[in-house]
Amino acid sequence: MSFDNSRCLQFRDAMANLSAAVNIVTTDGEAGRAGLTATAVCSVTDNPPTLLVCINRSSALSEVFKTNGRLCVNVLTHSHQALACDFAGMTGLSMDARFSGDNWQSGQLGQPCLNNALASLEGAVTQVQEIGTHNVFMVEIENIDVRDRGHGLIYFKRDFRVVETSEPLSSAVA
Repeated sequence: MSFDNSRCLQFRDAMANLSAAVNIVTTDGEAGRAGLTATAVCSVTDNPPTLLVCINRSSALSEVFKTNGRLCVNVLTHSHQALACDFAGMTGLSMDARFSGDNWQSGQLGQPCLNNALASLEGAVTQVQEIGTHNVFMVEIENIDVRDRGHGLIYFKRDFRVVETSEPLSSAVA
C-alpha cells in the first residue's frame, strides 16, 4: 500500500515529535571506511544483543554497510553535535576529513569507534531487509564500550537537543 505525498509529510511531521538519540554509525572493510549520522537505531533484544539500524537505500553508503557486513553504532554526547553535522553531510566535508583528527580509534572488530561516545557498539550484520525506502540492518553486537560521562544528544522538533544528566523523574514522584 502506497501513501500520497501529503500522508508522507504528515508522517514526517509526527516523527519530528519523536525524540531520538543521535548516533554516528560507522563501518570499515572491503568497501571502505564510511559513516553517517542516524537516529533510526533501536534495540531489538538483549539475548543475543541486537540492534536495528535503518539506512536510506538512496544513499550510496547503504551498499557500503551491506558489503562490509560490520558496523559500529556510536551514541553521541552533547559535545559531538558538530561531528553529527559533519557525518550528516551538512558541512560538505569529505568522508576522509570526517574521520580525521584524534576522535577515532579502531575497535576490537576493526570498526571506527568514537572516543568519548556515551557508548560504542560493534557488531556483525546478520540480516538486511528492504522496507519502503530503507534498508533495515539487524546487527548482532559483539563488542560494547560504555562511558558514564557526558549529556545525551537527541534530535527533537527537527533540531538537536541536550539531555542533561539529572535526577530521574521517577525519583521525584512521591
